[in-house]
Amino acid sequence: MHRVVALVRSPQSAFELGCAAEVFGMERRGLPTRYAFSVCTGHPGPVATCAGYAMLVTDGLDALDQADTVIIPGWLPTEEPPSPAVTRSLRRAHDRGARLVSICTGAFALAHAGLLDGRRATTHWARADELAARFPAVHIDRDVLYVDHGDVATSAGAGAGIDLCLHLVRTDQGAGYAAHVARSMVMPPHREGGQLQYAAPPHPAQIDGSLAPLLEWMTGRLGEPLTVEDLAARAGVSSRTLARRFTDQLGIGPGHWLLAQRIAVARELLETTDLPLDAVARRVGLSSATNLRRRFLRALGTTPGAYRRAFRAHPR
Repeated sequence: MHRVVALVRSPQSAFELGCAAEVFGMERRGLPTRYAFSVCTGHPGPVATCAGYAMLVTDGLDALDQADTVIIPGWLPTEEPPSPAVTRSLRRAHDRGARLVSICTGAFALAHAGLLDGRRATTHWARADELAARFPAVHIDRDVLYVDHGDVATSAGAGAGIDLCLHLVRTDQGAGYAAHVARSMVMPPHREGGQLQYAAPPHPAQIDGSLAPLLEWMTGRLGEPLTVEDLAARAGVSSRTLARRFTDQLGIGPGHWLLAQRIAVARELLETTDLPLDAVARRVGLSSATNLRRRFLRALGTTPGAYRRAFRAHPR
C-alpha cells in the first residue's frame, strides 16, 4: 500500500486538497485499492480553509515520516516560508526517498525549503513571475501542466493538480489503472498542451474552428500513415492554419499531438495484450518495433519491453 500524506496549513484551499483526496483517497468498485491517503498539519487541530469553514486535522508532522508521497496542496500566503519544523520534515522525507508533490502554489513551500533549486518547476501561470523573482535558482516553466522529476513534482493551477495526480497514478500503477480512476472522475486520463491555453484570452479559432471533430477522426485512424497535409486537407485548411489552430487550442502542434496519442495507445496495448512489439507498432501507426522503441524511450525514458514487464506484473 502506497502511503500518500497531504500537508495542509491555514488558509487551506479546499479544492486543491480535494484533488489529491479524490485521486488517492477514494475506493472504487472493481479497482484494487493501492493507496492509503491521510492529512497532516504543523499544529494538529482546526485548520481554516479558503472556503470559509474549518476542518479538524488530528495528525502532526510525524505522519510525513511514514509517507511514500507527500503532497502540498497549495501554500498561502506564498511569501510566508514554512516553519523550521515543516522544512525539516520535508527535507527529511525527501532524503529518505519519499516523493514530494506540489499543487499550484504548493511549489512555493518546496522552493522555500530549497528542494527546487537547480530544477525545472511550475506553478499557476499568474504566480509564475512571483516564483521566478523570489527563487532565481529555480527554472520556471510557465506553460506546462506539471513537471515530474521522479522525486519531486510540481503542477500548475489547481485543476492541473488532477493532471499531475493522475500522471503519478499512471507512473505507479500503469495506464489502465489510471484510466479507470479518470473515468470514475469523468476526467480525461491525460490532457494535451500547457496551461497557457487557459491563461490566454479566447482566440477566434477556438470558436470558429474547433478541432474536436478532427481529433476524433485522428484518434480512430492511429494505425494509418497520417501526415500534417492529410490532416489539413481533412480540416479544409492549409497546413500553416492547422498548425496555428493546434497551437491556439492545445498548445502543441498536430504532429506532437498525434504522436502522444500513439504512445498512449501503445502503453495500453503493452499492458493489456501479448502482441509482439512489431504488431503494437503497426496498430498505433509507428510502423516498426525499432521506431516504437525509439519514440517510447524519448517520450517515457524506458523501453516498451521494460514497460510491459513493469506493468503487466500488476494484477488488474
